[in-house]
Amino acid sequence: MLRPAYRITIGDHVVDTTSEPKASTAVELTVRLDMDTPVDGFTLLQGQVGGLAAVPGDDASIELGYADETGGLVRVLTGVVVAVEPGLETKRITGHSAADALLRTFADRTFEDVTAGDIVRSLAADAGVDQERVEDGTQLPAYVIDGRRNAARHIHDLAVVCGFDTYVTAEGGLVFEAFAGNRTVHVLKYGEHVLSAELFRTRPRAGTVEVWGDSPGSSRGDESWAWLTKDFEPRRGSAGSSAPTLLVERPALRTAQATATAASAIAEALEEGALHGSVQIQGRPEVALGDLVRLERFPARAGVDEIDGNYQVRGVRHRLTKAGGFRTDITFRSIVGAAAAGLGGGGLGGLA
Repeated sequence: MLRPAYRITIGDHVVDTTSEPKASTAVELTVRLDMDTPVDGFTLLQGQVGGLAAVPGDDASIELGYADETGGLVRVLTGVVVAVEPGLETKRITGHSAADALLRTFADRTFEDVTAGDIVRSLAADAGVDQERVEDGTQLPAYVIDGRRNAARHIHDLAVVCGFDTYVTAEGGLVFEAFAGNRTVHVLKYGEHVLSAELFRTRPRAGTVEVWGDSPGSSRGDESWAWLTKDFEPRRGSAGSSAPTLLVERPALRTAQATATAASAIAEALEEGALHGSVQIQGRPEVALGDLVRLERFPARAGVDEIDGNYQVRGVRHRLTKAGGFRTDITFRSIVGAAAAGLGGGGLGGLA
């Protein structure tokens, strides 16, 4: 039988249960990873006697796995302690991933003739966040960073109009890229790997997306991006053809190409989100944001013609308790368009 284990490092203190299972004072450990929230995090509930000492601002890292499994533990989060709540019998330690620095970074700056990736790299550098993979994305004649929103919010907004995913890896590196190419695939077979599952098909928020820019940058040449205009039609990007219509106004999108890219990206995201779900499996720390799960042998359900297939991992929750053991919850959504067509074989991470 596999014995769940972990290694938690906070500041200069380490608790490692791979060789000393009795060293554990944790009552519950939860790690939450999610593309659709600004920052990932963890919560450690431990006994007061012999527990890890922690103060806000301490560096933290968490590795999970099994004591008797080949390959050892897997890093699932690198970050910082943000709160310590001592009680009479237990102490709760809460932390954020490296994206915490983006939440605390504000700037006032204007960029001219740059890509979205250039802006993201600059913001990450200001925050002191490592960059794992940052693609260029949409070319922007001008973009204003204002101090009313933190760096994480600006990066999220840029990802939306580029059709990119953005998140922080387990090692603390920022990702800003399109979902394409080879991905690790985790095969989940119904009746073999899955403890529980939910799948939903909902109506997309809109059947047509229209994105409007704010300059005559197409009809009057690229150098006219800074002008105001009375006719927005040449800068209107559109995707889809059914009702209802979602209107999106982004003054920074000052060319026809930029608005067209944003419209297609937003429409595709709405379509992908219409088929989504979650599964719970035995704890598997190697499942990461941006991976694929391949559902196999799932029974058909009302409203969903075909369940089996590949889905993108959008969220992961690892939970380890003394009573319930080690469980991993995965949230996912469907893949459509160019991303689905361009997926390669990827690495197979079977959960046998």
